[in-house]
Amino acid sequence: MTEKELRKKAMALPLTPGVYIMKNKDKKIIYIGKAKALKNRVSSYFGSHANHSMKVIRMVENVDDFDYILCDSEFEALVLECSLIKQHRPKYNILLKDDKGYNYIKVTKGDFPRIQECYRMDDETAEYIGPFISNFSVKNAVEETLKIFKLPRCNKQFPRDYGKSRPCLNGFMGLCSAPCHGDITQAEYAATVKDAVSFLKGGSKKAVAELQEKMTQYSEALEFEKAAKMRDRIKAIKNLEERQKVVSINVPEEDVFALVNGNKKACFDVLRFQNGRLTDSEHWLIDSVDSLPEARFELIERYYSMRSRIPSRIAVDGDIAEEELLHRHLETLRGKRVELLHPQKGEHLAIVNMCIKNANEHLAQQQGRLGKELAALEELASLLGLPKPPEYIESYDISHTFGADNVAGMVVFHNGRPMKKAYKRFSIKGFDGQNDVGSMNEVLTRRFKHYYEDEEDSTFKQLPDLILLDGGEPQVKAVLPVIRQMKLEVPVFGMVKDSKHRTRAIAYDGGEIAINSHRSAFTLVSVIQEEVHRFAITYHHKKHQKSSFSSGLMRIEGIGEKKAKALLKQFKTVTAIKAASAEELASVPGVSRKNAEAIFNYYNS
Repeated sequence: MTEKELRKKAMALPLTPGVYIMKNKDKKIIYIGKAKALKNRVSSYFGSHANHSMKVIRMVENVDDFDYILCDSEFEALVLECSLIKQHRPKYNILLKDDKGYNYIKVTKGDFPRIQECYRMDDETAEYIGPFISNFSVKNAVEETLKIFKLPRCNKQFPRDYGKSRPCLNGFMGLCSAPCHGDITQAEYAATVKDAVSFLKGGSKKAVAELQEKMTQYSEALEFEKAAKMRDRIKAIKNLEERQKVVSINVPEEDVFALVNGNKKACFDVLRFQNGRLTDSEHWLIDSVDSLPEARFELIERYYSMRSRIPSRIAVDGDIAEEELLHRHLETLRGKRVELLHPQKGEHLAIVNMCIKNANEHLAQQQGRLGKELAALEELASLLGLPKPPEYIESYDISHTFGADNVAGMVVFHNGRPMKKAYKRFSIKGFDGQNDVGSMNEVLTRRFKHYYEDEEDSTFKQLPDLILLDGGEPQVKAVLPVIRQMKLEVPVFGMVKDSKHRTRAIAYDGGEIAINSHRSAFTLVSVIQEEVHRFAITYHHKKHQKSSFSSGLMRIEGIGEKKAKALLKQFKTVTAIKAASAEELASVPGVSRKNAEAIFNYYNS
């Protein structure tokens, strides 16, 4: 079916709630959606694609037909949509892969038992603790237990390797009892593992009580070394509890969601709290989304279609499209009241920010970047109202000496890091004298002419996601007409300095945005401003020095600007020109024998 035929079919739909099902030529379902008014929603796909993202355009290109199911309400349409998506998992819907399985803590048998995490009970001789749904909890529990009881994490096998080698770094640092070096007997090791299993099964309160009792017994028996080991374990458990309090909230249960959007990928992160403590952490990398509020709606709905427990409180890092509808859906699934929060201060905001930080880190690792760089770009995008973090930033600065030797520098930051191969230098040609605003206009005009005229391998062919100008609102206003004239859509902002030449604010066409309180974005913008200033002023000094040399040569009779530049091009410095013979000077293109003698006599008379 052609797009025209699909639109005609869509225009015949009723203006009532329902679910629409897009199919390709093989009659396979590729997208399922809900609508408050079917006719309006479905017809919007077919016709003009001006407001559609690439993902939607690709989906529409593959649509050969569609079905629909009428519903009595938008809520009924949402419930049906959820069910159908779970059943068919269409290609173009946002999907979350549920890789949750049961997790266990395994305690091997033998003279030197090991404590490990595992996914299945495949060893009949071993003891298993579990099952647990959260892999995050199992990993943390095993890791902390090994630390507290100083049990080995290495791949050495005991008793085969007992006492046969020097201890590794963990042994030297006191993080391992070092059975490889024979620092602990088999009986002591077995007793330690028994205490560790008791800790895993009974929790910290029971473990501390048992250890305190043992410590007292050893002290009374004058076995002070053993008593000291019990004391150290008790201290380690209490230190663990203190660290856990840092990641805790004063409510029985809460889930926290964050969605960080990149240029190609996005990360959806979830932190789950029970009894006030962090019990689970999950994340998914998905394709970059077009609308954060709409994506939050879909992702949260998909998440709870996979998880049976819905908490009484859910905290989110931003707006949710059709929040009331989602809220009603969650309360229906839970059968009780659910509170949807958008924290603005206090501990809940701190937990949301931690969730955002985790999402940034996961996304950064996927893109080969540092989490702090991605966080800075994310914060800058939020501050400036950009739809996505700016992956490719260009910055410009003008440099001159009282209007002489006007130049401009352009630096590029890619993914928050300098991209020096794309740096460019401009010599101002349109006028003489001091005019920073006019210079900025000329430089940006030339830059975007290169965009349209250069070959494909030119770095000028890359359009920036953001332009930062060294200067305030006047510089921004000088450049915006250039952007409009070139029919481009590139956000332009200025970087405003204070009296001490430090970044103070971001300027736009209409005012300023304070930036000092946004630490990550402030640091990034400050680094960009310093780098573009360094690059521009270095070029200016070089040109000014050459200009000074040229003006000195031009005091010689018969030597003008063109000949002075030719001499400097060949000899590089005035010192070399002074040392040259008349014959060497006359070999410079454009310099006559008479000129050469005049230069030689000027410097040697």
